[in-house]
Amino acid sequence: MTLDEFDKLFDAFQVSAFHLETHQTYAVPEEDNRLRAFREGLPRPERSVRTSEWLRRIAVTTAAGKQWGRVHIIEHPLSEYLRYELIGYVESQAVGEMIRLADCGRHSELVGLGPDFWLFDHETPTACGVLLHFDDSAHLLNIESVTAPAAVAELERQRKLAVDRSVSLAEYLAACQGQR
Repeated sequence: MTLDEFDKLFDAFQVSAFHLETHQTYAVPEEDNRLRAFREGLPRPERSVRTSEWLRRIAVTTAAGKQWGRVHIIEHPLSEYLRYELIGYVESQAVGEMIRLADCGRHSELVGLGPDFWLFDHETPTACGVLLHFDDSAHLLNIESVTAPAAVAELERQRKLAVDRSVSLAEYLAACQGQR
């Protein structure tokens, strides 16, 4: 599957788009400036529906009644990348994405989930998935379309397990504040 074909799925889904993230860091060149600002304690470049096509897409499709969600399987202590990503999650949640975090230290059954995937229109007859394969340096290697019913059912099983063992971003952040 090409990046362009993958991108079109975000405009074509009818009900839901769900993302399972399992890595503790990702190498995303488009994030380099924002990550550098975070690392140096500088103000981050603005990221809003006005400046981000991705956030605008979430906001528009959510307003149309579609659901966006993700669960990130995390490990403690959080990596620098995850601490940075939590800020981006707040921005994504503000435009309608439901963000959840699942601690594999508390739920050993989450270890081994993946690879990372997107699941579109889960629990519908048109459900399909996309597997995201990364190298050891967290660079995206390839994208694989999944449409076979058994493979989609496995993604749905992993989605349900991750959601059931996760907490909302708000709950996670509140617990973090309480530990300070």
